[in-house]
Amino acid sequence: MRLIVGLARGLRVGATVIGMGEPLFWRDAALPFVEARSVRDGRKVRYARHWHETFSIGLISSGRCNYINRTETVEACAGTVVLMNPGDAHACNPVRDEPWSYRMLYVDVPWLCETQSAAGFTPFATISTKQPELYDGLNRLFDTLTDPHVEPLEKQSATISFMGMVHSRLGAGTAAQGKKAPRLKRAADFIRQNCTRPVRLEEICAAEDLSPSHLIRAFKQEHGLTPHAYQINCRIEFCRSRLRAGHSIAEVALAAGFSDQAHFQRSFKKLVAATPGQYRA
Repeated sequence: MRLIVGLARGLRVGATVIGMGEPLFWRDAALPFVEARSVRDGRKVRYARHWHETFSIGLISSGRCNYINRTETVEACAGTVVLMNPGDAHACNPVRDEPWSYRMLYVDVPWLCETQSAAGFTPFATISTKQPELYDGLNRLFDTLTDPHVEPLEKQSATISFMGMVHSRLGAGTAAQGKKAPRLKRAADFIRQNCTRPVRLEEICAAEDLSPSHLIRAFKQEHGLTPHAYQINCRIEFCRSRLRAGHSIAEVALAAGFSDQAHFQRSFKKLVAATPGQYRA
């Protein structure tokens, strides 16, 4: 297990003392299906709209934030659990520069489906809840995962148990999101599969027999992002995977198709609210 970047003033990770406003990332090679992140002071953490390939669930531990998920906006305060389906364009940012803190978990979808004996992932209709059982359960799970003295078997069991509770309380009876328009889904797949190279709008249109004006308008309505913003998001997801595998920042930037290091750094921080160095450590 590795604590990638610490939060609390005076916390030591190896021989390094970490400042207060920086994010904490946790991951463990024995549990590759889950990643954790925590921020104590979120006033300096600002996100552009983005999405994850994972299922994401988190809690607001203090203060409040503006939480945007697809077309909905809510003010999430301490005690709130927030959920993001894979592919949902979302963002969480401070309310008038007020202090706030949060904890997040990112869970791989194939692993989640396997443990729940499901053929595919069923999206949650709920984007936030204040159920104390889920809030307390997520806090306990986060503490369990990041505790270096807890064995992997206990961590894995705790994750499965908690996700079972999430499905039990929020999955039953909720309406899944409407099926995505087939051509727009294929357009997104085309962008994802070709995200590391320059892609022209005409290529996407030709592949799915869409006019440029219709593609731009309908794609943003369907996915919450323009085709170009979606491509950058795909590149950042690609970079996160490579950085987790231990590749160098320069190598990852080049492989992802970024024109230079500065462009990569700006894009990564805009969507991850952390630098590549903080994420990779």
